[in-house]
Amino acid sequence: MPEVIFAGPEGRLEGRYHPQKERDAPLAIVLHPHPQFGGTMNNKVVYNLHYAFYKMGFTVLRFNFRGVGRSQGEYDQGIGELSDAASALDYLQSMNQNSKHCWVAGFSFGAWIGMQLLMRRPEITGFISVAPPANMYDFSFLAPCPSSGLVINGTADKVAPPKDTVSLVNKLHEQKGITVTHTQIEGADHFFKDEEAHMNPMIDHVTGYVKRRITEQTR
Repeated sequence: MPEVIFAGPEGRLEGRYHPQKERDAPLAIVLHPHPQFGGTMNNKVVYNLHYAFYKMGFTVLRFNFRGVGRSQGEYDQGIGELSDAASALDYLQSMNQNSKHCWVAGFSFGAWIGMQLLMRRPEITGFISVAPPANMYDFSFLAPCPSSGLVINGTADKVAPPKDTVSLVNKLHEQKGITVTHTQIEGADHFFKDEEAHMNPMIDHVTGYVKRRITEQTR
């Protein structure tokens, strides 16, 4: 999988880019957890999401936010990271101008950034939000949430407690014209550490959801 370096708002950003042969393949961008708590594009959840999208026929990009790995700049409280994500999407789209569908997936802090990107970019047709930290960050900007998506979390998540995720989803459910699907993985912690019991079922749910949506979108 090619390593790529592309221009971000604060200098170079480092990514992994995985293109399909089909020129009109759908696009997906995958966003990593908090840079100040060890989050990188090689986080296990991010890596597994990347490959799940690739196996479903998506051209995929994951990358390091500013100040992580070989990406230039320094942590910017989410404001700069949102600009990084927008630059990454620009880069992905510039290489794939025939693509009609674009998804954003994010884990933890990356889920918060991904949902903000969704508000800025009307071309995003679906989202996957894994363990969104609704207890730490304000998600009230999702008014209204512009596209349907999947929120997925573990029932044993102590970092982003399930009750906060449920109240976020309930707020999103009140909005018309979109459907937010919510799935909880029984016994999973924030990082879905147990591969067999938690990571694999989470990825299976994501794959099943995206396949259903793509089928609907291409009808």
